[in-house]
Amino acid sequence: MSVKVLYFAGLREALGTGGETLELPPGVTTAGGLRDWLAGHGREALASAKNLRCAVNQDMAGPDAAVGDGDEIAFFPPVTGG
Repeated sequence: MSVKVLYFAGLREALGTGGETLELPPGVTTAGGLRDWLAGHGREALASAKNLRCAVNQDMAGPDAAVGDGDEIAFFPPVTGG
């Protein structure tokens, strides 16, 4: 299964990239599972980020949201404005 993963704000800086296309193993089927898998494969900033938000195909999603072939998954910290 191939997905596009995007990183925003502090995650982009910590990981040194705005995104990547990845082939996921069969057991990774949710946004939370993807985050855990990424954290275990060199993206430690995802494990330590507090209140991390996620979107699947540009819709806000929780950790139980399903991810499938061709999906775009974005991870970003909460953002405040003024």
